[in-house]
Amino acid sequence: MYRSHTNGALRIEDVNKEVTLAGWVQKTRELGAMTFVDLRDRYGITQLVFGEEHLKIAKELGREDVIQVTGKVIERESKNKNIPTGEIEITVASITVLNKSKTPPFTIEDETDGGEELRMQYRYLDLRRNPLQNALKLRHKLSIEVRKYLDSIDFFEIETPYLIKSTPEGARDFVVPSRMNEGQFYALPQSPQTFKQLLMVSGYDRYYQIVRCFRDEDLRADRQPEFTQIDCEMAFVDQEDILNTFEGMVDYLFKKVKGMEIEAFPRMDYATAIEKYGSDKPDIRFGMTFNYINEETQNKGFNVFDQAESVIAIVAEDCSTYTRKELDKLVDFVKRPQVGAKGLIYVKCNEDGTFKSSVDKFYNQDDLKTWADKCNAKAGDLILVLSGDKAATQNQMNVLRLHLGDELGLRNPNVYAPLWVYDFPLLEWDEETGRYHAMHHPFTSPKKEDLALLDTDPGKVRANAYDLVLNGTEIGGGSIRIHDRAVQSRMFDLLGFSKEEAQAQFGFLMNAFEYGAPPHGGIALGFDRLCALFGGQETIRDFIAFPKNNNGRDVMIDSPSPIANEQLDELNIKLS
Repeated sequence: MYRSHTNGALRIEDVNKEVTLAGWVQKTRELGAMTFVDLRDRYGITQLVFGEEHLKIAKELGREDVIQVTGKVIERESKNKNIPTGEIEITVASITVLNKSKTPPFTIEDETDGGEELRMQYRYLDLRRNPLQNALKLRHKLSIEVRKYLDSIDFFEIETPYLIKSTPEGARDFVVPSRMNEGQFYALPQSPQTFKQLLMVSGYDRYYQIVRCFRDEDLRADRQPEFTQIDCEMAFVDQEDILNTFEGMVDYLFKKVKGMEIEAFPRMDYATAIEKYGSDKPDIRFGMTFNYINEETQNKGFNVFDQAESVIAIVAEDCSTYTRKELDKLVDFVKRPQVGAKGLIYVKCNEDGTFKSSVDKFYNQDDLKTWADKCNAKAGDLILVLSGDKAATQNQMNVLRLHLGDELGLRNPNVYAPLWVYDFPLLEWDEETGRYHAMHHPFTSPKKEDLALLDTDPGKVRANAYDLVLNGTEIGGGSIRIHDRAVQSRMFDLLGFSKEEAQAQFGFLMNAFEYGAPPHGGIALGFDRLCALFGGQETIRDFIAFPKNNNGRDVMIDSPSPIANEQLDELNIKLS
């Protein structure tokens, strides 16, 4: 037996017990004729005390050596209230060094000195640190509770294939050559979409899967080439049924995992979200909604506003004390290429009722008061204004709003504000390709009241789709699906598929619809993002055991990598 207890288990009531412990050496400290060693495993840390008989071997111990000790539990004289085992220590009777360790390239402690790339190269060492262990513990707990909740309401967990057919819609596929079918390829699934719909046709009216998905797309903090979804589908349901079911699941997860209750899941249509926040995933933990002040600002001789399609203002409460240096930093922020604004106008609402703006040359005090009245700004507030093309300005103002939310401490990661956004456009027009693209995917049903517009004005058709947003991050999206072959065929027509192309790509689904397809719909929640939000983090990497870097590489195993010529020959692949 390598251990009788873990390093987080022993307490003051265990004093005088003979125990065996094993783990990694966290650190050593010499004090006179004794050496103290912190022994660590994933359960915690226990302090060991080595007397003179074991002093030589104790002094030779290095960080991350793997050891086994036996000894007696005693009460510590100098207690450590910061760890659960801090009232006791072990007087070591015997020690076995199970494995020596090289000196790690960074300190394996909560606050490490290793940079991100180095820690990813030695991920197996980084995973020993408490922050990552806690993150993966949270992920495990969430997955268990998701399964418990869905099982309690009669969902079946059913696995779907990883080797599927490539389709032209959505992000780029990862493709896998087939050795047995020369010149043909599988694709790794971006989602199990068509299979879960087929399961509805098959009569499995409540399906779920915590499933790995793959997208060959550019990466950022909340994206990985392989990611995990809580993928769900239900038959004989409408939008309200799905929203209620998954509100219930998210509320359940907060209660079980965070010990807190979500008071409300407000709802907002897409058009309102864009008009008020410039985003289809608004962070509603704070206000600062958009005010459109064209009428109050235009035709006063200020060309920047006069020539703009939209003039949009937000109010930063109690920020009229911003200095010129602070305002210049905001101007520089919006001028960055990532934001793309040409400038930023400000109006200080002074405590004495006067106004000071960066456009005093064009607007008098009465003009500026009309701005403040339109924006409901009070004395002490700061009005910030952007202008230009409406869609671009809305997007720029959204970025500025979120930036200010961070700067002013309004985006507390321990406050949770979910929101349903619904009634998205069904289609988006792409100027480059000269055709429509599905905003969600080709299987999303149009709103019943908009069906007639498919033939007359497709761009105005709303989708029977919905996204679940949490703190400004989309954590899930879904829709009621098309279950009628004629409507699905019309959808493929609008997306530019010929009859032959639609049959070749999706004939299996179209054919299935002819055998009694029930009304159905579903949702997929990003499990990695959900874990990160529950952990109060923006990046998902720490909640994935072995993530890729921003170039899609696993620097630990050096992947992707070339393969042998013999393998290429077997696959009939010739590299130029």
